[in-house]
Amino acid sequence: MSDTRRRVKVYTLNEERQWEDRGTGHVCCSEAASLTVTGEADGSVLLESRISPDTAYQKQQDTLIVWSEAENCDLALSFQEKAGCDEIWEKICQVQGKDPSVEITQDPVDESEEERFEDTPESGHLLELPPCEPERLEELAELVTSVLPSPVRREKLALALLSSGYIRKLLQLFRASEEADDRRGLQQLYQIVRGLLFLNKATLFEVMFSDDCIMDVVGCLEYEPALLQPKSHREFLTKTARFREVIPITDSELRQKIHQTYRVQYIQDIILPTQSVFEDNFLSTLSSFIFFNKVEIVSMLQEDEKFLTEVFAQLTDEATEDSKRRELVNFFKEFCAFSQTLQPQNRDAFFKTLANLGILPALEIGMEDVQVKAAATDIFSYLVEFSPSMVREFVMQEPQQADDDVLLINVVIKQMICDSDPELGGAVQLMGLLRTLIDPENMLAPASKTEKSEFLSFFYKYCMHVLTAPLLANTAEEDPDNFQTAQLLALILELLTFCVEHHSYHIKSYIMTRDLLRRVLTLMNSRHSFLALCALRFMRRIIGLKDEYYNRYIVKGNLFEPVINALLDNGTRYNLLNSAIIELFEFIRVEDIKSLIAHIVDNFTTALESIEYVQTFKGLKGRYEQEKENTRLKTPLKRYLYGQTCRPRTGSSAGNRMCVFRRRSDVQISDMYTI
Repeated sequence: MSDTRRRVKVYTLNEERQWEDRGTGHVCCSEAASLTVTGEADGSVLLESRISPDTAYQKQQDTLIVWSEAENCDLALSFQEKAGCDEIWEKICQVQGKDPSVEITQDPVDESEEERFEDTPESGHLLELPPCEPERLEELAELVTSVLPSPVRREKLALALLSSGYIRKLLQLFRASEEADDRRGLQQLYQIVRGLLFLNKATLFEVMFSDDCIMDVVGCLEYEPALLQPKSHREFLTKTARFREVIPITDSELRQKIHQTYRVQYIQDIILPTQSVFEDNFLSTLSSFIFFNKVEIVSMLQEDEKFLTEVFAQLTDEATEDSKRRELVNFFKEFCAFSQTLQPQNRDAFFKTLANLGILPALEIGMEDVQVKAAATDIFSYLVEFSPSMVREFVMQEPQQADDDVLLINVVIKQMICDSDPELGGAVQLMGLLRTLIDPENMLAPASKTEKSEFLSFFYKYCMHVLTAPLLANTAEEDPDNFQTAQLLALILELLTFCVEHHSYHIKSYIMTRDLLRRVLTLMNSRHSFLALCALRFMRRIIGLKDEYYNRYIVKGNLFEPVINALLDNGTRYNLLNSAIIELFEFIRVEDIKSLIAHIVDNFTTALESIEYVQTFKGLKGRYEQEKENTRLKTPLKRYLYGQTCRPRTGSSAGNRMCVFRRRSDVQISDMYTI
């Protein structure tokens, strides 16, 4: 065989059934019947795979070849050009002795006795399909259902459907049945079309999802027999779901690809049942079809510099109308969401393109609009995930030209605070991105120390007061009644606890200057137990640092009082709050934090002496008494060894001499009684 080189991307299917990009290179088929892909960047071998006579290779969408090499190793080559795919496909078929017109070269599973019989020359012809007539629909539905368990028969049925143009005839019959209101025929067509999707054949999908067929396919899937009335999927796709072009797309192929992908995604997510009901590989080809469509759409948009430049020009123009700006920002939001289907290498290239075009400054404009603010916040979260350092660098420049309230990062914080229901995930997601921004582990650049110091100083000066505002507002008087407010405060406390662990200087200064721990501990009385536990966890992290500055702050403010009151109010109930409080005091005992032990025993012994179901508080008292005894015994020796003012006994010849002993050798035996 002669070597042929074609530009391809290599993909592998991971455990989550998602395609991972392994790199771009050139493929060749060697004389030894082996596929080799050499990386175009560094010449490394991305793939070396021998063409086995027994391996099932499948050709999809004109530019994809997919196969499995082992039990859990699925591979795919995505060709830049159809010609290259055709040429490699011919080589594979030549090695396996197959006709290049087939879409799959082998039965992918072991054949049963029935299937081996079907492969004999007498039975090797295409399946015979019944005429596409209303009275034969039941027969066709039974045929489609019967072939699903057999890969060989599925393949034969797919070839029969394609060779005779049967699918388009079937869809013409659907239109006629709908006009005649033939409910039984329509329900049989539902079973047939659903079965055709289960055949899991890319060549069938290309016909069924073409512009002239896909809406009829959706129509067939509206007439599920179990429903009294048909669904209205076509009405939703044609009237409710509207395709908005923020900038006219002149590329007709791109427009068609966008429409097709949206509709196929709708079929997979809305119309068809969830995959968990079926085998892991159920409709795997459909998932691949959508995945590679999305890759192609993002690539086409990213490469269209004129389109993106025009979008950014309108987005950054302050004269742009509010309605238009909403559409532009929402476009970028959807664009970013679409990019999440890409693999890391492609996704990074996508966000670099947006960053170079100035996406962050563009987001600052029009933040007064609620919809723009919400969409901009989502885009901001994607950018933080891509490059926290880039975002940090940008936000630190903002105070020179903006008020605190309109800083992009503060807009994000306020968006989190305004989330109507944190349990739904919006606030949690935004809290996660804030945590990413302030996490020192993400500041690992060569100048990480400078970046960490400068950004944290910026954050605590310009942003921390915005983050803690709901906490301070809801701890001034009474426990917050609202469950959503309690959830929000729990999220804020979780982030503040993270700060205690990772921002030693900045958070310590913030807590002490604002007496923040006292405000937090008022939540120990909350009727929401999860919020009381969050407050306790915050204090536990502070004590866990064993920092004497914190300890003196706690002692001076008598901040154990609300914790002990909560323990006593809890009574004999053995619950999570009880266990967490006991663990806090047990930690203090085990770690022998003397200043806290002395404070607890001096001030709360009477209140705690009734708690006898654990030995923690007796242990604290024991530690305290032992320390007092040690101190009493050590004091004379300490004065003796390290120096104290001393006077001779009355009548001594030494008179009123003052003496300070620094070393044992300085002490005279005759003077020992004067110490």
